Amino acid sequence: MCGIVGYVGEQKAAPILLDGLGKLEYRGYDSAGIAVYDGKKIGMKKAKGRLKVLSELTHDGETLPGTLGIGHTRWATHGEPSDVNAHPHLNAEESIVVVHNGIIENYMKLKKKLIGRGYQFLSDTDTEVIVHLLDYYYNGNPLQTITKIMHRMEGSYALGIIFKDHPEELYAVRKDSPLIVGHAKSGCIIASDVPAVLKYTRDVYFIENEEIVRMKKDSMEFFTVDEEVIEKESVHIAWDVDAAEKGGYEHFMLKEMYEQPKAITDTFSPRLKGNTIEIEELNMSDEEIQSIRKLMIVACGSAYHAGVTAKYVLEGMARVPVEVDLASEYRYRDALIDEGTLIIIISQSGETADSLAALRESKQKGARVLGIVNVVGSSIAREADNVMYTWAGPEIAVATTKAYSCQLIALYLLAMKFAKVRGTITESELVQYIEDLKRIPDQVELLLNNKNRIQKFANRYLAARDVFFIGRGIDYAISLEGSLKLKEISYIHSEAYAAGELKHGTISLIEEGTLVAAVLTQENLYKKMLSNVVEVRTRGAFVLAVTNEGNDQVEKAADYVIYIPKTNQYFTNSLAIIPLQLFGYYISVGKGCDVDKPRNLAKSVTVE
Repeated sequence: MCGIVGYVGEQKAAPILLDGLGKLEYRGYDSAGIAVYDGKKIGMKKAKGRLKVLSELTHDGETLPGTLGIGHTRWATHGEPSDVNAHPHLNAEESIVVVHNGIIENYMKLKKKLIGRGYQFLSDTDTEVIVHLLDYYYNGNPLQTITKIMHRMEGSYALGIIFKDHPEELYAVRKDSPLIVGHAKSGCIIASDVPAVLKYTRDVYFIENEEIVRMKKDSMEFFTVDEEVIEKESVHIAWDVDAAEKGGYEHFMLKEMYEQPKAITDTFSPRLKGNTIEIEELNMSDEEIQSIRKLMIVACGSAYHAGVTAKYVLEGMARVPVEVDLASEYRYRDALIDEGTLIIIISQSGETADSLAALRESKQKGARVLGIVNVVGSSIAREADNVMYTWAGPEIAVATTKAYSCQLIALYLLAMKFAKVRGTITESELVQYIEDLKRIPDQVELLLNNKNRIQKFANRYLAARDVFFIGRGIDYAISLEGSLKLKEISYIHSEAYAAGELKHGTISLIEEGTLVAAVLTQENLYKKMLSNVVEVRTRGAFVLAVTNEGNDQVEKAADYVIYIPKTNQYFTNSLAIIPLQLFGYYISVGKGCDVDKPRNLAKSVTVE
């Protein structure tokens, strides 16, 4: 959540800050601000609302001269969205300025202490505590001052800091909130995420927990919280800059949906060697795979839904018990981790706060952890024992599509690998699975090209107030993700239910005209699902069915049917989700919603 950009160099800082913040809009925000030091004073402008307001207020940065500055897009946690609560924050003498991502958990205690020392607070934020704490401990040495406040703050933070009496220095600090730095052609730059720096550099340093960076226009030094110098190696970012642009599509979300065939191919191709599956980064011997007694998948949001699908696939194919946990719940239930348990942490960004905390807790308990992430060099990628990348490329829209699809593919590969090693599938079955997997990109493209039918249907339901998604088995997992896609970008109330649970309360909500999306891709469950469709339809529901080609009998029960190509029973999620993604997208477009940046949501949830 939120976005940080900072620059020190030879060029005007403000235009660079605004450009970088524009690349981070997808992270979600409700206000923005920049502060620039011109050598005499720190000038600052902040504004509630979209970045466009700030750009107009500063005439695209021209009203704030100077070559040293920091900027921020804020997603409100402490204090309502407002100009006053927006970052950056200054001390009373306007000699120190700070931007902050994260949450200071003990801020009330610190605030009370500072008020007792005579400090006055203008905002309702936890961040203002940081700048006054810096002022309180400042002794002329920025590095010493920063380390002092780090020892006193609890919680998560990524900070960009400028001290007025150090006019050529920019400081960056990180604890549990992502931050990267890099050398630009004419200076140094900091940011919360890669897209903000791609225009200026492709070689970046990922700041580790409790590390401090001191930057000048032509140098960069790294320190521990004990002020010891650190040597770090840069990571080269291979993304095409155009990959972070819309490329002619109306929205990033639509562009990323159309990138799914390539992203899926890029995820499985390196791991297929003829009729075998090689996941080198797994770094597990056959004996170690055979010794696994339980898998625990931990994730949030769409990644959690991918994990629910994986439970059915891994248990059915590899015959290994699987538990799936929401990371935010896993952290507090004191999970039992036995010898032979493998923890799988799934995250698009690799920075999801709850998932990262679950990883650390699992390692403290002695478990082996596999991370499935999309961002090279992210915290989960660095801290997991092993990492399996989903080569989806940059995903800008808040609502995930291609990263989710690639997570499914990675989990299919894992299931196939485990099943073969554990002897639960034959060689011929593996070959058939691989052939089915290879067909998925073309089948996805076929479904995407059928978008006009879905768009027409979506336009009929722009005024819907409640939509229910139902399914059984893997189809329930698909329903969870389809429901999330709709609610997060269209703001329509939507719920997913295991179809067998309808009679346990949910069916009381079905009334005349209620839209029910029924997913029927598991042949052994057709008859039971058809009964559920009849149940809701006789109570007045309008039923949209998503099913396999050839399942013509569903037309007698449903009002509208979308067919997906036939594939292996374990892989149907990869196809059935496509029309549901498109449905949510076109509902959102039809209602005039901000598709790529839905209200109150952030791309990467880096605070608890």
